[in-house]
Amino acid sequence: MSVGKTHHYNIVSCEEEGLRLGTMPAVGSFGNGKIHTRRKCHSRFVNKTGQCNIHFSNMDEKSQRYISDIFTTCVDIRWRYMFLVFSLVFVMSWLSFGLAFWVIGLLHGDMENAGGDDSFVPCVMQVNTFVAAFLFSVETQTTIGYGARCVTEECPAAVFMVVFQSIVGCIIDAFMIGAIMAKMARPKKRAETLLFSHNAVIAMRDGKLCLMFRVGNLRKSHIVEAHVRAQLVKPRITEEGEYIPLDQIDMNVGYDKGIDRLFLVAPITIIHEIDEESPLFGISKQDLETSDFEIVIILEGMVEATAMTTQARSSYLSSEILWGQRFEPIVFEEKNQYKVDYAYFHKTFEVPSTPRCSAKDMEERKFQTSTANSFCYENELAFISRDEEDEGGVEKEEDSKDSSEQVNEQVTSGKDQKSSRIESEI
Repeated sequence: MSVGKTHHYNIVSCEEEGLRLGTMPAVGSFGNGKIHTRRKCHSRFVNKTGQCNIHFSNMDEKSQRYISDIFTTCVDIRWRYMFLVFSLVFVMSWLSFGLAFWVIGLLHGDMENAGGDDSFVPCVMQVNTFVAAFLFSVETQTTIGYGARCVTEECPAAVFMVVFQSIVGCIIDAFMIGAIMAKMARPKKRAETLLFSHNAVIAMRDGKLCLMFRVGNLRKSHIVEAHVRAQLVKPRITEEGEYIPLDQIDMNVGYDKGIDRLFLVAPITIIHEIDEESPLFGISKQDLETSDFEIVIILEGMVEATAMTTQARSSYLSSEILWGQRFEPIVFEEKNQYKVDYAYFHKTFEVPSTPRCSAKDMEERKFQTSTANSFCYENELAFISRDEEDEGGVEKEEDSKDSSEQVNEQVTSGKDQKSSRIESEI
């Protein structure tokens, strides 16, 4: 009889697994002491088209707030709803004033004397039915004036309604035409001709590890006062345990040096230097493959034709950042002008010499190397000076010995000379 082993499994849903941290400390492990685990990728905050992935719910008095700002509401709604509102406003105004003229005629008795007494003077000529009153309202507001229908001096109320309808008609025309023109001239459409590269890259630039992406302008008309911003968006847990789902961190793209101000005539590569203040300072190539963040790019400027401010947006997920690659050249000089080939706008090529470690590790290694070299150099100088002192002492001792020996030789030689002289005299 075989006995089957029972296996106990920990069943965890995908959402619960996604809440786990992406890195766990490992005991006795090598490298950075972290085990990379699978984690749930969060939804994109800003789409490639620039639309924000946001849905509002449970808003108090939403309709009232939107109606109070009716002009902005008309500009923001879609065109089909705009035409529907445009038509309804005019039809409702025509019907309202047509009903008013019909009521005035009805009270005055115009409907009862449609073709009878010639001495009877109606409020509005040739208005005996509601349809005729509606047509007179349309002719009055649109200033058509066919000549058959007209108001008389018999009814001051009818005269007042004609004047009031003319004023209301002018207000409606101004409002609707202004809303349509504002909707047509929105700088949002200008943002569709501003281009962002599909991917961002990380490579060395001037001896420093940098994040780079490319922006371009498809029109010859300029974007005045163009400037770019970048923000890193990712979830974060504070020290108090508070969970922030969309924590936004500014990334320096040159605003302290004025490099973020762009002369956007040809495509430009925007550079973010990964230094100590960068949120990517401690991220290596291996960390990038398991990280979950989003970099939002915002390009702003004034449209040259209308002087209205436009804003173009895009974003890069961590999976859309290519480590160790650069962008292909896109600007070429031909004869007396420069040629921009947008076929190479999104293309990149690999740079094998790019380090795979983080900028933090590069700085630490460079500091240790420079410190060790300086220590050895200082020790070497100390040893050389000590050896020179020792050699100088030995040379002094040898010189003193030589001088003493010379003195002794001179003394002995003098004694020998004196003894020889005495012998000669004897």
